[in-house]
Amino acid sequence: MIRCPWGDSTPDYHDYHDAEWGVELHGDVALFERMCLESFQSGLSWITILRKRENFRTAFDGFVPAVVAEYGQDDFDRLMADAGIVRNRAKITATINNARAVGELDVPLDELLWSFAPKTHERPRTAADVPAVTAESTAMAKELKRRGFAFLGPTTCYALMQATGMVDDHIAACFRAGEPVSAR
Repeated sequence: MIRCPWGDSTPDYHDYHDAEWGVELHGDVALFERMCLESFQSGLSWITILRKRENFRTAFDGFVPAVVAEYGQDDFDRLMADAGIVRNRAKITATINNARAVGELDVPLDELLWSFAPKTHERPRTAADVPAVTAESTAMAKELKRRGFAFLGPTTCYALMQATGMVDDHIAACFRAGEPVSAR
């Protein structure tokens, strides 16, 4: 079985690549979680975040934006002391801030994020052909910033787009390339 090269490196990546990455994801809570985890991944390996994902879910109350938006100093201190997650002051602050920004939206988060999904997308032939940033991810980052979100630049937004199926960047030889979403 041929996978994208990164998806073949560890059993954790096998499972994530085969069952999750690139599968259409909808729902404000699910998308908020992925947005936060992609922010936490910035500057780190995704495997670090993937292996701590359940700890993150517990620490951030399932990533329910309305709950996280109510976090205060005690919650911040609890998170900074939690060795089960990435204890980065700026990333924790951004997650709380972004939960508050979700509450200020005039459209559902799902609708906002998916509005940046490209109408067409060219499948990368090889891993070297996978972009880090696109015009759509740059536009998404700019709009999120305008709406008060933090720690979500164009590269992080593109990773979010890939992870949630807004774009399908499984390389041409990958067994997942071009599968209908319902088959995943």
